[in-house]
Amino acid sequence: MRHIFVVNPHSGPQDASASVRRELEALGGGFAWEMYTTTGSGDATRYVRSICANAQEEVRFYACGGDGTLNEVINGAAGCAQAAVGCYPCGSGNDFVKYFGGKAAFLDLKAQMEGGCTPIDLIRVNERYAVNVVNIGFEAMAAHRMVSFRRFPLFRGPRSYYPAVAVTLIDGLKNPFRLTVDGAPFFAGDILLCTFANGEYVGGSFRCAPRADLTDGQLEVCMVKPISRLKFAKLIGLYQRGEHLDAPQLRDFLMYRRAAKIEVESDQPFMICLDGEIVRGQRFTVENAPGALRLILPAGAAHHPA
Repeated sequence: MRHIFVVNPHSGPQDASASVRRELEALGGGFAWEMYTTTGSGDATRYVRSICANAQEEVRFYACGGDGTLNEVINGAAGCAQAAVGCYPCGSGNDFVKYFGGKAAFLDLKAQMEGGCTPIDLIRVNERYAVNVVNIGFEAMAAHRMVSFRRFPLFRGPRSYYPAVAVTLIDGLKNPFRLTVDGAPFFAGDILLCTFANGEYVGGSFRCAPRADLTDGQLEVCMVKPISRLKFAKLIGLYQRGEHLDAPQLRDFLMYRRAAKIEVESDQPFMICLDGEIVRGQRFTVENAPGALRLILPAGAAHHPA
């Protein structure tokens, strides 16, 4: 079995390569491991895919970074029967592991390397994959803008989400889309946002999909119609706590259901966000890919439903 740690040196407040190497060396000779440091956007996917193309034994890839790094690694590993993916959450955003109770268990490298594997669903978006959440509208625009704010020390990490939201309140409240869900028309017109969720959290602390299940073969589809800035400010706390699905204040504005396949289109090019990674186009098919990834789960990592 090969253990390969894929480190994104630009994820998080500082380059984690040296600290990951020190922790691995501290384990002694009981584990054989390799480390690969990425060189830029898309490099992790290219590297993992190249290893998978010639894999003759089980290969475990550990994405060392944030959700974007994990996204790149799973896009390289998806479809390879010999591959399994783990997550060492040392990036700016680490939303995916919140499904399992947070970062603590995943930061134990020995537990990671000794952990078992479990099949989980992925989200397929045309020819790409996401593992956590895909969104369009307001949240995709805010995610795009988060990158600019992360350059400033005051807004590093999850704090970059708040100024990005504030700016997006200027021009992101109405977004025209047509959505078809499991073959039937779902909505056509302006929306505020729509999430297609496999995991629970987005934006650092917002529990967008409190009923999510990584193994049920379904996506959580939550669409919110346009609301005023004042109402947005009053209701964002519900969204953050995961109370929005049952909130009477949102009954006339929110549409929710589970689905396996969603068609999304617009007359103008738009941004769609896959685990924080932005893709542009006019038409996307978003669908559940059941059991498409073998996820490494260290001891102590378990889903803790509310």
